[in-house]
Amino acid sequence: MEFSPEAQLIHVGTERKAGAPLGPPLMPASTYFSAGDPDPALPGYGRIANPGWEAVEEALAAIEGPGCHAVSFPSGQAASMSLMLALAGDRERIVLPDDGYYNTRDLASKLRPHGAEAVTVDLLDLDAVESALAAGPSVLWAETPTNPLLRVADLQRLAALAAAADAPFVVDNTVATGLLQKPLEFGALASVYSLTKSLSGHSDVLGGAVVTRSAELARALRDWRTAGGAIPGPFESWLVLRGLKTLPLRIARQSDSALAVATFLTGHPRVAAVHYPGLSGGSLVKTQMPNGSGCLLSFELSGTAADADAVVAAARLIVPSTSFGGVESTWERRARWPAETAPAGLIRLSAGIEPAADLIADADQALRALRPGLVPATGEAGASRRRRCRGPGPRTFRRSARTGPRPWFPPSPPARNGAAAAPSGTPVSWSA
Repeated sequence: MEFSPEAQLIHVGTERKAGAPLGPPLMPASTYFSAGDPDPALPGYGRIANPGWEAVEEALAAIEGPGCHAVSFPSGQAASMSLMLALAGDRERIVLPDDGYYNTRDLASKLRPHGAEAVTVDLLDLDAVESALAAGPSVLWAETPTNPLLRVADLQRLAALAAAADAPFVVDNTVATGLLQKPLEFGALASVYSLTKSLSGHSDVLGGAVVTRSAELARALRDWRTAGGAIPGPFESWLVLRGLKTLPLRIARQSDSALAVATFLTGHPRVAAVHYPGLSGGSLVKTQMPNGSGCLLSFELSGTAADADAVVAAARLIVPSTSFGGVESTWERRARWPAETAPAGLIRLSAGIEPAADLIADADQALRALRPGLVPATGEAGASRRRRCRGPGPRTFRRSARTGPRPWFPPSPPARNGAAAAPSGTPVSWSA
């Protein structure tokens, strides 16, 4: 009998025998008893295997379906790097989304001295994707929904373009998770994940993974992991496995809350645009993500970057923080990171498991704390922001320009503790 992925997640790592603990044991071993010729089926050294990460890999493979192999890593970036190295050896370029996670683009650019050029395209422009793939042997690296604009690319059509160009097709599925979207069923060779986000879900561990149906690719990834030493620690694996057991409950609640918050924001007079796949109701979103659109949304203020910083600082419940997918709701002005290409006033919000009504109330009071008379950006500044969003696409609600605040909107009170000022300090170079 084959049970559902949700059921398998709960029982992975436990044995059905008398006296077996229901909580998977933590095994912090660096080496194991071994005599004679090494047995490849048994662990011999901690860089080669650990029961903790093997249980995590079993769980991740179960999420994406029969015949899958998972390989785990100490971070999402380590997973991405190993996958790029495994696939790009005989390729001239890695074609990536121009609005996806910027650290992935940065990582790919570092492969240029080793022979693979990073090329960015708009994945919604299929002609541009086809042209990029035709320029030379390539790897097609997709991300959908993208972070932080939540744009949804057509996986089936991208897979067809990749197959026609004989290009391995990879999908960063971190935002959706394998419970909401299964890229391998749409033709992808591999799904790559940051386990730090929704999959572990408690903001207490770093991790990454690749899932594939190709046994050959899985072996290559394990070889890279062993040779390079990019191994997950036993305790980190234990934390990831613990978090995975509640993923179905968390992601359902977070998807519902994110949709509720996004719907609220579409009607707010101080919000110019909202990006969330669940708002569209389009056939592509329903086909690729039939069970929800995930925890992540973003929105653009009708104002400046300093206004966005003030909104983030005024929150009383939502935590100002980078990363996403945790049980606590977080938000940040995404363009505070130097390499980010998001609009300056865009706020990325990750819905946690708090009641949606509380999140809406907190977002509303933070928006109301802005200075009176804030109006939508118009003229060249507004046009520039709209150009950077590349049109509404399947995921955006965009408010038309108004000449002033709505009549019902009351004057904003002064910001508490100087929250209206932009945060001081020099931003660091990396975020999640």
